[in-house]
Amino acid sequence: MSADAGPSLAIDVRHLRKSFGERKVVEDLTLQVPTGEICGFLGANGSGKTTTIRMLCGLLTPDGGEGTCLGFDVLKEPLKIRRQVGYMTQRFSFYEDLTVAENLEFVARLYEIANRQAVIADVMRRMGIADRATQLAGQLSGGWKQRLALSACILHDPKLLLLDEPTAGVDAKARREFWDMIHDLAGRGLTVLVSTHYMDEAERCQRIVYLSNGRIVVQGTAPEVVANAGLITFEGTGRDIDRASRLLRQTPGVEAAAVFGRTLHVAGSDREALRRAIASLPEAAALHWEEVEPRLEDVFIHLLSQSGG
Repeated sequence: MSADAGPSLAIDVRHLRKSFGERKVVEDLTLQVPTGEICGFLGANGSGKTTTIRMLCGLLTPDGGEGTCLGFDVLKEPLKIRRQVGYMTQRFSFYEDLTVAENLEFVARLYEIANRQAVIADVMRRMGIADRATQLAGQLSGGWKQRLALSACILHDPKLLLLDEPTAGVDAKARREFWDMIHDLAGRGLTVLVSTHYMDEAERCQRIVYLSNGRIVVQGTAPEVVANAGLITFEGTGRDIDRASRLLRQTPGVEAAAVFGRTLHVAGSDREALRRAIASLPEAAALHWEEVEPRLEDVFIHLLSQSGG
């Protein structure tokens, strides 16, 4: 299907492979992302997320596999893909000794954007950085650097945004504002693939994909992933939950024991084994327990433990 036809799948790749020397980083990866969807990429460090993103945007050539990104062949047409994609890397990659406006001017020239000044002014207004146009990029806080990077990504009006842990190191308010902007962009028809370690961000995605050792092991909406995980979770409340958590982590049948404020979440795949583990606690560490629905974070930790992450 040609790019002009507007493919219903922004990303449609099958059996992608990529190795660096003897190390297999991506192995037999098949992924479809519908146009206009916000898709979250989850997985431990080294699971293949960044390598996959770089193959999709034409920066890396797959060793094998096939498919399209925005209707262009990922093996044969990487340059055409790059013109239609906005890629935001993990690290701030703009000139810190240039102003916000100068950085955007530089990017606009790279893409040979017509009517540059009007486009830059419009993007700065939409991203809320117009009043910082003359500020040096190096003087921006993490949240404002993030807005500048996103502004640069959308200057050339891409059809797909690839965001690689874009909110790492910024505060909760900046993260929420960033995600509000992402949803605004998606509302205009932009497709977004974003890798993240934050579960609240994953829950804001319309679909999540979990990678382990370069393969997709789970995908679906957040409720679907939780429901299909086969995970049992008990919640304990009471005194001395920190001690109970330490003890339960060392007890057979317990895959994870994590404190959330004044509650303790204990998770595993075997309900009776969890009941025995809870019952084995000394009286001094006894808590009030009830079975609860797993959180996405419980499932994420469960998947990490299964993959050795």
